[in-house]
Parts: sequence; structure tokens; C-alpha cells
Amino acid sequence: MTSRQQRAELHRQIWAIANDVRGAVDGWDFKQYVLGALFYRFISENFSHHIEGGDDSIDYATLDDSVITDDIKDDAIRTKGYFIYPSQLFCNVAAKAKTNERLNADLNSIFVAIESSAMGYPSEPDIKGLFADFDTTSNRLGSTVKDKNSRLSAVLKGVEKLNLGNFDAHQIDLFGDAYEFLISNYAANAGKSGGEFFTPQHVSKLIAQLAMHGQTEVNKIYDPAAGSGSLLLQAKRHFDDHIIQDGFWGQEINHTTFNLARMNMFLHNINYDKFNITLGNTLTHPEFKDDKPFDAIVSNPPYSVKWKGSDDPTLINDDRFAPAGVLAPKSKADFAFVLHALNYLSAKGRAAIVCFPGIFYRGGAEQKIRQYLVDNNYVETVISLAPNLFFGTSIAVNILVLSKHKTETSVQFIDASALFKKETNNNILTDEHIEQIMQVFESKADTEHFAQSVPMNAIAANDYNLSVSSYVEAKDTREVIDITVLNAELKTTVSKIEQLRKDIDAIVAEIEGAEVQA
Repeated sequence: MTSRQQRAELHRQIWAIANDVRGAVDGWDFKQYVLGALFYRFISENFSHHIEGGDDSIDYATLDDSVITDDIKDDAIRTKGYFIYPSQLFCNVAAKAKTNERLNADLNSIFVAIESSAMGYPSEPDIKGLFADFDTTSNRLGSTVKDKNSRLSAVLKGVEKLNLGNFDAHQIDLFGDAYEFLISNYAANAGKSGGEFFTPQHVSKLIAQLAMHGQTEVNKIYDPAAGSGSLLLQAKRHFDDHIIQDGFWGQEINHTTFNLARMNMFLHNINYDKFNITLGNTLTHPEFKDDKPFDAIVSNPPYSVKWKGSDDPTLINDDRFAPAGVLAPKSKADFAFVLHALNYLSAKGRAAIVCFPGIFYRGGAEQKIRQYLVDNNYVETVISLAPNLFFGTSIAVNILVLSKHKTETSVQFIDASALFKKETNNNILTDEHIEQIMQVFESKADTEHFAQSVPMNAIAANDYNLSVSSYVEAKDTREVIDITVLNAELKTTVSKIEQLRKDIDAIVAEIEGAEVQA
């Protein structure tokens, strides 16, 4: 079985678990239990692997909790960020799940213990609340303890059966892939509520390449609207780990999604000391002010959400927004996210941000912000993508690439709206499409109907409009008609019709003559 076939089979099994065990529970809500169980199994096996240290004579799961010394526990927490006793491991809990009448209470105690193990250690903020959405007492699992335990047991036993291989045999990749498969499928089935925190992998890949293009190393990579962490992880997947020196940083406003992002980091084997994901409102309560600037920024912020804007008089003096001299409209925070990213960007870095297309041509405050960005030569490229690439929306979005180290005083526009492959209910970008975009992004070459670099003064003369369609002429797919050839064909056709009429008249005359004689 090829790796592609193995992955497809794994995905089939995971989705079967999600569908079989949820029963009357809404699938979007129940995802937390499937994802949580997968995460619980991962950190259990990861921790056991660490304690055993490759010694085949040690089987951590079979040890008695009493043999664990304080020194062993302390060392493990400082290294891994958390501690799990043998009795608390996923494999031991799952083995007795069907007969354990206290399953929901035991699971809750274990999750509390794992999170509490990090208290007082540097990893505490990264571990705290990780299992908050795995609520074993929720009525969503059933009205009685028996019902709750039955459903929890089904989830644990289903995840237990997944063939993820030996831990040191690329299991990390399988865990991470399985996790993202679940998230993306729930997002696709949940519409906007799910799609707003998950950027499809093919789009994430393009964004990561744009943000890190030409850099042999970056200090750290940052996403101010981190969602489930898919954009940050695509950067890890695409580039060797050693070039991202200080790890992965992000802020997320939704508590459930914030937990997903942190779990996703662990599942992709990013240790607690190599990521810093925080909970909060990026626009009004930004984190990491003392940690900026960042060499690479990737982001897919929510489209046209409301924010305080001018209702908070202090924001106009905020160093993120003050240089533009105007705040993004209260009903459309898109440019507030853009200006935030620009402020956090280093002098050598790039930011690649998914944007709602309306911000590139509307007037008012948004036009003034565009003027600030263009006049200061921060806009490197604007890319229009095909419609229906994201879950929950069919909008044809744009990618805005910002840079503080541009040498040319022009803006590149790329029309990639024709680059897509239809797949199920959504379109996707193939590797060939991404390569085509990256080639012209790097070369900055003008390509008819695809890419055009436009001088800043021409953009200023066009009211600082940054819509790709204003500068890249769409290919005319209508049939080209040669009038001379068409006239010749019409002349021939008319001649044939006239001859046909004469022939018909002759036949009719012949028939009438025959009737008269008769």
C-alpha cells in the first residue's frame, strides 16, 4: 500500500469514527471529542517515547505510578512541558473504557492533572486549558452518566484502533495529518462557522512561500489571526526547521480555536518552547509588542468584521495605526489587521495576508490607508485568486504582500483567478498553479493577461485603486471573427440560396405545366 493509499485509508477510518459515535450530537460540536481523543493519544505516546528514551527494555505504560520519582517528573516537565503518569496514559484508559463506570469522571481528573503538572513551570501558559473543550460532563454526550460513558468509550476505542504505526516511524506526521484532515472536514461541513478558522492547505502553502520567499532564515513567524494554526504549520512543513530560529507565534480571539492551534503545534512535534500562541483580541489588546519585529507574517484574518475603531479615541494614537492618519471603518476591520501586520514586520521581512477584495477599491478611510501603503512603498504584490477556494465562502479573495525592503517603486499585480482545479464542492490550487504564481512573483516580469508591474504614480492617478482587474487586462475568450472571411462566406451562401430558389422555381413551373396538360 502506497503512502497515499495509507493516508486515504486513515482518513476514511477517522471520518467513520466521527460519524459513527456522534449519534444525536451535532457534528460541529462533537469534533471536540474526536480531536481531543486524538490529541490525548498523541501526547501519551509522545511522552512514553520520551521517558523510554529508545530503551526497548522499558515499557512506560506497564510501570506502577509509585516508581516515578520527583526528579523524573521535574525533568520531564522541563523538557516536554507536561507530565503523565503510566495509569493516565491513553492506552491504559482506553483498554478499560467499556467497563469503567467512572470513565467520564476519570478522564476529567486525568486532563486536570496533565494541565496542573505544568503549574509553576515555563510551559504553564502553553498547557493550561488545553482540554477545556473536552467536557466529559456535557449533556451533549447524553443525559445520564451511562450515556456519557458509552459515547466517550466509543470515541476512545475508535481512536485506539487507528493504525498510526510505531511512534518513531513517522507517526508524528500521521497524527498531524489526521488532525488537519478532521479539522478541514468539519470546517467544510460546518460552513462559515468552521471555515473562518481554517485556511486550506493548498492556499496556506502559497501564503507561506510568499512570506518566506528569498529568506534563508527567519527569526520567527507570526500570525495575528492564528485560527487553528494551519498557516503557521504550513511554513514549518514547507521549510527546514532550522531556518525558523525562534519558532511560531500567534494570537487568536476564539477560545476553542485557540486550543485547537496549541494542540496542533504539539501534534506537529513543535515543543512548548518553540511556539507562543496567546488568546485575545489582536486589534484592541495586541500581544508580543516587546517581541516584534517578525521576519515573516502570514494571516487570513476575518473578512469585514466590526471593531471599536473610532469609538476608542486612543486607537488613532496607537503606533500601529497612527502613521496612516486614519482608522479602518468600524464596520470593516480589514485594514486594521493589515496595518497591525505591517507594524510587526521587520525591515527584511514580508507579510502575506488574505484580504476581502472590496478594500482595494472602496473610498473613504480605506482609500487613505491604501495611499499611505503605496506612497511609502510597502505594497509589493496584490494577487487575485479564483473563487470558492475557502470553506464557507465562494468569494474570490486577494492576497496582499507587504514588504519594507522594496527597491523598485512599482506594485505588482497578478491575476491568478483562472488557476484552479475543481475538486468536490471547492476549487483547489495545485502545486503547478502555486509554482506558476511564485515564478512570476520572483521575476516581477510582465506577462500578458497574468501579471503587470505598475508605477506608483499611475496607481496614485487611479485614486490608489489596488484592484488587480484595474491593471491586468483579462484575456478575451470570445471567438475572434474575421469580417472579410465572414463576408465572403455570406456572399457564397447568398449565391447558393439564389441558385436554389431558381431551381425550386423551375421545378414548380414544370409541375404546374404538367398539371395544365393533364
